[in-house]
Amino acid sequence: MRGTAIRAHRSAEVDATPNNRAKSPKGKKIKLGKSVTLYLKEMVIKVRQTRTSLFRIGVQTGFVLLSIWLGIRFYDWYSAVSSGVLETAPIKPPGVEGYLPISGWMGTLDWIYHGTLNNIHPAATILFLIFVGLSLLLRKSFCGWICPVGFLSESLGRLGAILFKRNYRLPKWLDITLRGIKYLLLGFFAWAIFTMPPLALRAFIESPYNKVSDVKMMMFFVDMGMVGAIVIAVLVMLSVPIYNFWCRYLCPYGALMGLFSWASPVKVRRDPISCTDCGMCDKVCPSRLPVMSKETIISPECIGCGDCVTSCPVPSALRMGTTKQTLSPKRFAIILVSLFVVGWIGAQVTGVWHSDLTNSEAQYHIENMNGPEYGHPGR
Repeated sequence: MRGTAIRAHRSAEVDATPNNRAKSPKGKKIKLGKSVTLYLKEMVIKVRQTRTSLFRIGVQTGFVLLSIWLGIRFYDWYSAVSSGVLETAPIKPPGVEGYLPISGWMGTLDWIYHGTLNNIHPAATILFLIFVGLSLLLRKSFCGWICPVGFLSESLGRLGAILFKRNYRLPKWLDITLRGIKYLLLGFFAWAIFTMPPLALRAFIESPYNKVSDVKMMMFFVDMGMVGAIVIAVLVMLSVPIYNFWCRYLCPYGALMGLFSWASPVKVRRDPISCTDCGMCDKVCPSRLPVMSKETIISPECIGCGDCVTSCPVPSALRMGTTKQTLSPKRFAIILVSLFVVGWIGAQVTGVWHSDLTNSEAQYHIENMNGPEYGHPGR
């Protein structure tokens, strides 16, 4: 009886949505102001269909703003050092090393091999370990709550839902094939890293190329070439009609975090008795997982966003948490941010956050970074 009543209530809600109301007669002229107002209302409706938690949007926005601030600080440091202003140059923000995941992965392995953390990009290793730890505890929350690229990809997909009235899905055979690309890329990086002898790995970390890799990364965007611009433009254009195109098909870092998330005790859990099979969870899931037909979501594709839970019309049907504890979006956000801050403070206190590379050394490497010595090792 309860399920029937809920379905009737949902049906009444659907019948009352703007898309099901009587439309204006064909050919009737509508004033421009009214057209804009209707379009804006439709935009709000499209965005609200996902019902993403405001706590998740808040955390994502916070990390985007943090990344922008770090980028500005890093560029100020680069400008001062490259101009020879060494004594009064701003402190280089170690947080930008979060955009050096390969260096962080290699630094972790090097730390295991030698028992000491490298002093070239130590923050890259610390951030890599923090993100791995979050994946082990809170699923692939790095992708769903922290990563600015993931936030941009989601935003482009929502824009596509507004412009095209929907997001397009590739045929199943093509979708599965393309999803394998990120795992192939991950396998390539894993093979390249794990086949390096310990001494060769340390030599790479201390190489001129790695010492200036953060600057090279920045210059890729600041002084972008035609090929890079075309690739990014294509990715952006594909991300508008196809939701999360980069994350779903191409990101090897997300693929790695997904493998670690398999061990996470936190999962989306469905109560089949309370569930009304309305399909809302399947509709809003950014990873397109069959939430409605599973009692527990263990897929490495799950980014722990909780959109399925916040969109569910029956509060007791879906939840995010362990077998005994439920994590509300607010609690999830507090735990995630707290763990991140604790990891950052711990690195600061133990002195493994800042690089030992001096400004004079950095100036030398920046002045010569276009030389053959600074080409990618092994090229």
